[in-house]
Amino acid sequence: MAKGHRSQIKRERNANKDVRPSAKLSYARVSVQKACFVLDAIRGKDVETALGILTYNPRYASSIIKKLLESAIANAEYKYSQDPTKYPNPENLYIAECYANKGPTMKRIQPRAQGRAYRIEKRMSHITIILDAR
Repeated sequence: MAKGHRSQIKRERNANKDVRPSAKLSYARVSVQKACFVLDAIRGKDVETALGILTYNPRYASSIIKKLLESAIANAEYKYSQDPTKYPNPENLYIAECYANKGPTMKRIQPRAQGRAYRIEKRMSHITIILDAR
C-alpha cells in the first residue's frame, strides 16, 4: 500500500517532474536506428547549430526532427515568456537530451514466388528532444 493520501502522492510525483522545455513526437514513421543517426549528430549542440545541421542533412529523419526541434524552441519561448525573469536568450539554448524509443510495428505481407509470402515490418518510433539553457 502507498503511504499518504492520494493527493499527497500526486503532489510528490509532480514535484519530481522535469521542468525543462521539451517536445515529443509519437508514432513517427521512421525506424529508431535511422532516427538515431540524425539525433547523434545534434546531441549537445546549441539550437542554431542543430538547425543548420538538420537543414542540410539529406536523411528523411532530419526533416521530421527539424520540425520537432522548432516545436521545442517554441515551447521554450512560451514557457519562459510566462516568467520573463528566467527567459534565456535563444542562442543560450542547447539540446540537453534527445532520444528515440521503439514504437509499434506495422506488419505487411509481400507476395513472393511459388505462393510464399514474406513479412515486411514498417517500424515506428517515439522521438523526444529536451532543451536546456547554458
